Amino acid sequence: MATGYSRAVPGQKPADYHGFTPDLESVGEIIRLWTSRNGRWLSPKYLAGESYGTLRAAGLANHLQDRYGMYLNGLLLISSVLDLGSIDFTEGNEVPYVLYLPTYAAVAHYHGLHGDRALTEVLADAEEFAERDYPWALARGARLTAEQRTDAIRRLAALTGLSEDYVDRVNLRPEHVRFFTELLRDRRRVVGRLDARFTGWDPDYGREQFVEDPSYTAILGPYTAALNHYVRSELEYANDLPYEILTSGVRPWSYKEFEGASVTVADKLAAAMRANPSLRVHVACGHLDGATPYYAAEYVLAHLAIPAELRANIELAYYPAGHMMYVHEPSRLRQSADLAEFIRTSGNVQTGVNR
Repeated sequence: MATGYSRAVPGQKPADYHGFTPDLESVGEIIRLWTSRNGRWLSPKYLAGESYGTLRAAGLANHLQDRYGMYLNGLLLISSVLDLGSIDFTEGNEVPYVLYLPTYAAVAHYHGLHGDRALTEVLADAEEFAERDYPWALARGARLTAEQRTDAIRRLAALTGLSEDYVDRVNLRPEHVRFFTELLRDRRRVVGRLDARFTGWDPDYGREQFVEDPSYTAILGPYTAALNHYVRSELEYANDLPYEILTSGVRPWSYKEFEGASVTVADKLAAAMRANPSLRVHVACGHLDGATPYYAAEYVLAHLAIPAELRANIELAYYPAGHMMYVHEPSRLRQSADLAEFIRTSGNVQTGVNR
C-alpha cells in the first residue's frame, strides 16, 4: 500500500496497512482472490520477494498455508534478509559485524585491495575468520590480551582493506555505512551500499558516513524511466499518479508484533517447510551486496528449525554483483536461467500439473 500505483480508497487510511500483520493479510487476500477467480488452485504457485520483501514472502508462505490451506511450490528470495537482527547494527548486537565481514572482503577485493588473490581464496579466509576467531575476539571484549587484540586488528584490516589504525579506533567493529565511506577515502570516493561496484563523490572526505549511496542514485533514474515507459508504452496502462519506485510514504512501518524482540520470519519459513515438505526455496545472493550480505543469509538459513532431510529443499545462487544483481548484465542472464530452472524443476509433481 502506497507503493507503485497502489493507494487507499477515499476514507481509508494507508497507515492501516503499513505493518507486518496487516500487510500479510491484505496481500494474502489478494492472492487468494486472484487464484479463486482465475481457477488456479491446482496450478503451481511461487512467491518472489526481494530485499525486505523476502520478509513478506516467507511470512506469506506460512500465512497462506495457515489461513487458506494454500501450499506453495516455491519461494524465490532475492537478496534475502529473514532476520533483521542479522544485519541491524544496534548496541550490544555483535552478530552483524561478523556476518558483514565476508562482504567487506569481497568489496575490498573488487576495488583491488587484495592484489592478485582470487575472490574464492579471499572469501574462504574471511568466512573462516568470521566463523571462529572473530566472534571469539568480539566476545572477549576487554579480556583480550594486547597480543590477541593486535592479531585480531591485523587480520581484520587485511581482510577488509581498512587500515589497522581505523580498525583499532572503531574497536574491531566497522559498521557498514562507515565502511563504505572509509574504504576508498584516500581516493576521494565513497562506495555503494546497495552495489559496491559503484563509487561516487561526497561533499567532503572527513565525514563518518556518506551523504548518499552512489549505487542508489545511479540506479534510481533508469528504474523510474524504464518502469514508466513499460507500463504506458508496452502494457498500455495509463495512470496519472506518480509511480512510487521507493517511497517514504510507508513509514513508519509497524512491527508491534515483535516488540522487545528481533524482527524475524525464520520461524515462519521453518514452519511452512515442515508442514509442506515439497516447498522449495531459492535464495539469490550478490557478493557485493552491502544491504543484505550473503553470509547473513547463509547464517539464518543454517539455523532454520527444520529436519536435516528438508535442507536439500534450499538452494543458494551467488552473483558477482550487488543487491539488485540483475543490473549487472552477465548476472542478469545467469539469474534468469537459474530462476527458470528452479521453477521448471519444482513443479507440482504430485498432481502432474505444470502450466
